[in-house]
Amino acid sequence: MNKFESLREPMDMPDPHFPIKLHRTSFDQQGTVLFPPHWHEHLEFLYFITGEASIECGSTVISASAGDLIVVNSNELHYGISLSSDLFYYALIADISLLHSQFVDAAETKFITPITQNRLLLRNYIGDDSKASQCMLAIIKELEQREFGYELAIKSELYRLLTLLLRDHVDTVLTQDEYAERMKNIERFAPVFEYIENRYKDEMSVDLLAGMASLSRFHFSRLFKELSGRTLTEYITMTRLNKADYLLRHSPMTVSEVAAATGFNDIYYFSRTFKKHKKVSPSSLRGN
Repeated sequence: MNKFESLREPMDMPDPHFPIKLHRTSFDQQGTVLFPPHWHEHLEFLYFITGEASIECGSTVISASAGDLIVVNSNELHYGISLSSDLFYYALIADISLLHSQFVDAAETKFITPITQNRLLLRNYIGDDSKASQCMLAIIKELEQREFGYELAIKSELYRLLTLLLRDHVDTVLTQDEYAERMKNIERFAPVFEYIENRYKDEMSVDLLAGMASLSRFHFSRLFKELSGRTLTEYITMTRLNKADYLLRHSPMTVSEVAAATGFNDIYYFSRTFKKHKKVSPSSLRGN
C-alpha cells in the first residue's frame, strides 16, 4: 500500500441508503490537531460557529473563523489545527451519489458527474457567504431534528448549496488528461511522503527525495509545493512539530527529550518554532 492510499479514511455512513452525516466538533485548546492528514472520496463541508482554525486542503492553507465555510473536494488531502480555545464547527460529509439522477440529464452530465470524477473542483475557502451559510444551517437543522420528510429537505438544500458554489466558487475544471496527470503526480510522490513520515528525524536532501520521484531538483520542488502547499523544508518541519505535539500530549517525555526525538537538536529553536506554529509553548503542554 502506498502512502497516499494509506491516508484514505474509511467512510461508513449511518444510513447507506441516505449517505450523508454530520459531526459536531469542539476543541478548547490552541494547537490541537483537529484531524491528521487524510482523504476520502466524499465531499466535506466544514462550517465554523466559533473560534479559529488553520485548515489545509491540498496546496491551500486557510485561516477559518466564525461564519466561514470550507469545502473539501473529493480525494483531496486535508489537515486541520485549532488556533483558539473556543473552537466549534460542524463537519458535513456527503456522498455525491446522493444527488445522482436515475436518468442522464443536463444536470448530471454538466455538474454531478464531473464532481464525482473529481474533474470539477470547488474553491476551498468560501468565507462569509450568507446564502451558503443559510443552506448549511438548514441542512444541519434537518439532520439534527429529523422531522418527517427531512431527506427531501436535505437533498433540496444540498442541490441549492451546490448551485451557489458552482455559480460563484468554482476553482478548477480539469480535462480527463489533466486529471490523469494530477493523479500520476500524487502517485509519483507517494514514496517521498512515506519516507518523510518514517525518517522525519533524519537530515534529508532535496537530491535524495527528488531521486525517489525521478525528477530534477527544480521540478521536484515545484511539484512538491503544488501538492503539499509547502516547501520541502516547511513540510518536514511541520511533520516534526506534529510528532512533537503528539508526544507532548501523550507521553511522559520532557520537552528536551521530545525535541531530540523529533529531530530538533536545539531546544531553544524547537520551543520558538513550536510556539510560532502551534500557538502554544511546548512547556505548557508538558510542564517541564
